[in-house]
Amino acid sequence: MDIPRELAGCRFVGDKRNQIVYDMELATDDPAVTEQLAAAVADTVAAQSYATFGPDELPEARNRGYRLSRLCR
Repeated sequence: MDIPRELAGCRFVGDKRNQIVYDMELATDDPAVTEQLAAAVADTVAAQSYATFGPDELPEARNRGYRLSRLCR
């Protein structure tokens, strides 16, 4: 998956509109999942409704109320 320039260096990116977090480094062999994940992240970036986390870890995203996307499980 191509990572948008705005999110370079970030692994977990959250969508503020629905409190979903995406794993940008997800390794999957399923091209359909990769395509859906890329589309979801692109939509989040286009809407400028993304959040990054420091430290860049899933527990920090969960601490802020985000839940992992079903695409990343």
